[in-house]
Amino acid sequence: MREIVLDTETTGLNPRGGDRLIEIGCVELINRYPTGREYHVFINPERDVPAEAQAVHGIATEFLLDKPLFSALADEFLAFIADAHLVIHNASFDIGFLNFELERVGKPALTMDRVTDTLALARRKHPSGPNSLDALCKRYGVDNTMRVKHGALMDSVLLAEVYLELLGERQGALTLGSASAANVVTSGQAGRAAQRPTPLPSRLTQEDEAAHAAFVATLGANAIWLQYLPVPVEPAS
Repeated sequence: MREIVLDTETTGLNPRGGDRLIEIGCVELINRYPTGREYHVFINPERDVPAEAQAVHGIATEFLLDKPLFSALADEFLAFIADAHLVIHNASFDIGFLNFELERVGKPALTMDRVTDTLALARRKHPSGPNSLDALCKRYGVDNTMRVKHGALMDSVLLAEVYLELLGERQGALTLGSASAANVVTSGQAGRAAQRPTPLPSRLTQEDEAAHAAFVATLGANAIWLQYLPVPVEPAS
C-alpha cells in the first residue's frame, strides 16, 4: 500500500478569495514504512504574501518571485502522488487549495475518498485534545525542535511519524525525524530521509531487564537468549 503524507503552505485561508498555494511537501510511505522519497516545491503565487501569512511560515514574496508557477509543476506533482492514498492534517484545507490550483490548469480534482485526515483521527482518539501537529508531536515524543515556523516538507516529515503513532503502527526503524526536515530542498525531487540524530531511549526499566535475565537463567546452557544479553548470565543449575 502506497501512501503520501502531504502538507501545503499558502498566502492565506481562502483560495476562492484570492489566496494561492506557495509550497507543497510530500513524504512517501509503503506499507506504512518510510521509503525516503520526498517531493518538495515552492510555487510563485503571482501575488504578494501578506505579513500575517509570512509570520506563520516565514516565506516572503521576494523569495517566491523566481519560483515556478503551479501550471509548470502540476504534472510532476500528480505523477509523484499518482494513485496513492493521501494523509493530511486538516485535509479539507489542503485539498481545497490543491483542487483550486488543479482546476485553474484544467486537471482533475483530488477526491476526499482517497484522503485520511489525521486531525479527524486524532480527535477520535484524543477527544479532549489538543490535536494540533505540535501538540501531537509532544504527546507522542516526536522531536519537533526544528519546527520554528510551519513548513510543508518539515510538517509532512513530522506528520508521518504522528500518523503511525495514531494508528499504533510506528515502525522501530522509522527515521524520518526532524533532521530530514532540516535538509529541505527547494525544488521537486526525491531524496533520502536522514537518520534520527539520537536513538530513542529504551522503554525497558532496570527491573524489566533483571526479570528477563532471571528468566533466561532458567532456560539452560543452550538458550539462544544467552547470546544477546548485554551482561552474561549463568544458567541455573
